[in-house]
Amino acid sequence: MSEDEITEAEAANELMRLAKQIAKHNRLYHTEDSPEISDADYDALVRRNAELEEQFPHLVREDSPSKQVGAAVAASPLSKVQHAQRLYSLDNGFSDEDIAEWLARVRRYLSLAEDEPVAVTAEDKIDGLSLSIRYEDRKLVLAATRGDGEVGEDVTANARTIADIPDTLPADTPDIFEVRGEVYMSKQAFADLNARQEAADEKIYANPRNAAAGSLRQLDASVTESRNLNFFAHGWGVAADVPGGTQMAVMEAMRAWGIPVSDRLVRVDTLGALLDQYRAIEQDRADMPYDIDGVVYKVDRLDWQARLGFVAKAPRWALAHKFPAERAETTLEAIDIQVGRTGKLTPVGRLTPVTVGGVVVSNVTLHNRDEIERLGVRPGDRVVVQRAGDVIPQVVENLTRDEKRDAYVFPDACPRCGSEAVAEEGEVDVRCTGGLICPAQQVQRLIHFVSRVALDIDGLGEKSIVEFYELGWLDKGPADIFRLHEKREELLAREGWQEKSVDNLLAAIEARRQPDAARLLFGLGIRHIGAVTARDLLKGLGDIRKLPDKGSEIFAYRRDHPQGEDESDGKYRDRLTEAVKSILEVSTDGIGTAAGFALADFFHEAHNRAAWDDLFGEVDPPLYEVEVTESAVSGKTIVFTGKLETMSRDEAKAQAERLGAKAAGSVSAKTDLLVAGPGAGSKLKKAAELGIEVIDEAGWAEIVAAAAGK
Repeated sequence: MSEDEITEAEAANELMRLAKQIAKHNRLYHTEDSPEISDADYDALVRRNAELEEQFPHLVREDSPSKQVGAAVAASPLSKVQHAQRLYSLDNGFSDEDIAEWLARVRRYLSLAEDEPVAVTAEDKIDGLSLSIRYEDRKLVLAATRGDGEVGEDVTANARTIADIPDTLPADTPDIFEVRGEVYMSKQAFADLNARQEAADEKIYANPRNAAAGSLRQLDASVTESRNLNFFAHGWGVAADVPGGTQMAVMEAMRAWGIPVSDRLVRVDTLGALLDQYRAIEQDRADMPYDIDGVVYKVDRLDWQARLGFVAKAPRWALAHKFPAERAETTLEAIDIQVGRTGKLTPVGRLTPVTVGGVVVSNVTLHNRDEIERLGVRPGDRVVVQRAGDVIPQVVENLTRDEKRDAYVFPDACPRCGSEAVAEEGEVDVRCTGGLICPAQQVQRLIHFVSRVALDIDGLGEKSIVEFYELGWLDKGPADIFRLHEKREELLAREGWQEKSVDNLLAAIEARRQPDAARLLFGLGIRHIGAVTARDLLKGLGDIRKLPDKGSEIFAYRRDHPQGEDESDGKYRDRLTEAVKSILEVSTDGIGTAAGFALADFFHEAHNRAAWDDLFGEVDPPLYEVEVTESAVSGKTIVFTGKLETMSRDEAKAQAERLGAKAAGSVSAKTDLLVAGPGAGSKLKKAAELGIEVIDEAGWAEIVAAAAGK
């Protein structure tokens, strides 16, 4: 709803919701160090709140986010500290126009002429944890977190372990001086910490900011010391004397005292120079040793700062110019190829770590071979990375594609098993043809092989498959399952296995020595050979043992019969389809080149043939015969939709075929009957539109029972 359309009542309700949302996210970020949303999403909530308050100023709430700083200190063993002078936050700008308007507001407030220079400092905005450090008689006496701006946590002992923070200041410094700045963790320290945490099976931190916050608030200062934290000063609070009349002068004095100040701090006096500095820092962002999320501008003259003063929670004389939170520039260091469960080769970019949307990104998906070609990426390229919400990070731009270097060559062999890697006609994905012997696919294929929809071996679930595979008992393929009886004594010696459970498992395996051929074929997980396709294939062939030779015939035909000069693409595809059907001895429309070529590629690999032969040395499936019973649905096309409660969808389709019907996957004008279970959606709606008969699962059971003469 636009601002023009919103009513006062609606605005009041939205402001209430925003107050609660923003308070929650403040608590998660500032107190619990575990943000749930990105900085960009948080900033959008704050902007919306500001827009509504500007339009309806009389609706501003007492708990308005515009009045709050940070979040209240949570219950903690760390002592609470009342700040001597409030710590404020900063208002944000997101565009060049926002910055120009801020400068214009400063001029208007100070009644300055349009041509009078306004000097402004600019420095990188560290993404860390705010810290106030109080020195008395030049000795560090207190360090406290910001908390809600009024009350923070005493972290003095921990702050003393940070090498950047001096315990004492030089003799010429004021008797009382409160340094304010950010504690942060460098990218390298963050990577080292997470590596140690992972090795110790401890918490992995999402980003350096969270890691720094968690490290500074430790009860044991030795833990903080081990985390290699850093500190940058960006201002000051209570001071017995201020060493200068400008922001820049005081910051340079603090630098001279041995307090770290950003090397990127500059002083400029025009809007153009200010924006140039912003863009220079943004360009260098990915290569900086620490995370930043913007550039902070401050009016340089301290007397002008005093006149400008503060609004509810932020100074009028300062502004944070935030970077676009969901994009960042970095280097593509390498391209690795991952092999998925179905054999798909997915290229993954390894990046110089960079924070994008509040999360450190070191890997990025490159999707497929065509995407690499489109982007023209190669290891060593500078790239722009984008992350939106929970979407997997991706490369959106290659900044160095015009550099003269060799193009990346996508592999034509599987990096895990060496099998040929091919893309099927009309597809962009390249897949490993290793199938049964590819280690990247083996575990998931074995899990599928024993699942309820395939061989249905009771007692052999995912956990057991993984356990046995890691022991090396199933590394030769599915045939190893039928040799597990050889491991009986070893299995009995393993934790969690008793004599009864072992014997039950081995009995369940033995019961599948003569499996249903269609379930066996489907269980092998050959691409494009689903449960229905497996049954359609075997209805024509009868004997599953014919498939290797049939696959070889299809492979040879495809190789030896290229498209003729007098053939259109359509005619060529039709010829290939008819050849595949002829070789496979099937006539159903459900079998075509996709299934045929998948069989050809599978059996073309010698190791797949070897695994197949090994399996058939252990199992002896009977010839596949479908006994068709004359019924009320013989010759009809049936679609099953929704949740079936007494049987699986595959079982229902098999019943339909035994009754002489065709089980289809989608509703069309050719559909004769829809069997709809709970949760039926679009298919049920389409059936109603087409006037197709609809029955429930109980009605289907009556048809099956009637055909059986029950």
